Amino acid sequence: MQLSYFQSSLFKVMLLVISIGFGIVQGFGITQVAAQGKDGAYPNRQITLIIPFPPAGATDALGRMLSQKLSQRLGQTVIVDNHPGAGGSIGSNLVVRAVPDGYTLLLSTGSTHAVAPSFTKKLPYDTQTDFTPIGGVAIAPGLLTITKTLPVKNLKEFIEYARAHPNEINYATSGNGTVMHLNAESLKATARFNMTHIPYKGSALATPDLISGKVHLLFDTTIASLPLVTDGKLMALGVASPKRSPLLPNVPTIAEAGKDYGLGQFETSNWFGLYGPKNLSAEIVNKLNAALNTVLLEKDTRERLALLGAEPIPGSPEKFATMVALDRVRWTKIIQQNQISID
Repeated sequence: MQLSYFQSSLFKVMLLVISIGFGIVQGFGITQVAAQGKDGAYPNRQITLIIPFPPAGATDALGRMLSQKLSQRLGQTVIVDNHPGAGGSIGSNLVVRAVPDGYTLLLSTGSTHAVAPSFTKKLPYDTQTDFTPIGGVAIAPGLLTITKTLPVKNLKEFIEYARAHPNEINYATSGNGTVMHLNAESLKATARFNMTHIPYKGSALATPDLISGKVHLLFDTTIASLPLVTDGKLMALGVASPKRSPLLPNVPTIAEAGKDYGLGQFETSNWFGLYGPKNLSAEIVNKLNAALNTVLLEKDTRERLALLGAEPIPGSPEKFATMVALDRVRWTKIIQQNQISID
């Protein structure tokens, strides 16, 4: 059926009125949502905490404890979202690309923000300019562990065995360019033996292979490795702290156990901290930092960290940023001294 000119014109006008009306209603809705977001006090909805490593590792364990505590303190749910891979850069890059509104945060580590910039030339972001520091969370010393299938009982025997079996020792890490990777490379360079790197997407994924003997060594933090040692699943050869850990009094420091192999000054640790995307407002940063510091100073938080051989590192965003910068300088020096490269 053909419409007359008048009917056709009327029909077009009606369509125009309807579309304009729909646009006004839709625009009003958008304006209302924007206004609610602007006027509502932060936070007024769920916050996502990106963990750039898989579940069950040290970063994940801290992240889940932190998410629970911050949820209580901020009055909004903080959920953990694991995005492992590429030494933590996949999850980190998600935060770089997020809207800087305080609803997407990153639990970073020394691997992602101190080692990787010096160790890797292919990062998709600049760790100094593409993130907003919020505050430090915790720091823990390294713990050198091996599978119990190796015929050794201490660090001296391990080094001698590794020297006698060059490249037959497989060491696991949470990926290229991580603190774990650099720790193991520094250990073999200083003690002068060779072993083969087997990177995983996270240390938790390497643990079953370490227990079974498929890989032989893992240089993680006490947060992840301590429970496996106390349960008798792994053997600890040394803790990378200045003094022995009260949680492992029979385990020597790497410095004392390896002094005859050039390891008399060997110390290493890994820190964990909170970041947001760049251009995060000072108001949001200050609110998150205050909540984080309150959580870290709570007695039960300090007790839970102590049981994992870790300690809280509360402070201002500026203090955290300075610590990261100094740590990056330290790792850069270690990389250059040992001529370590992955690119």
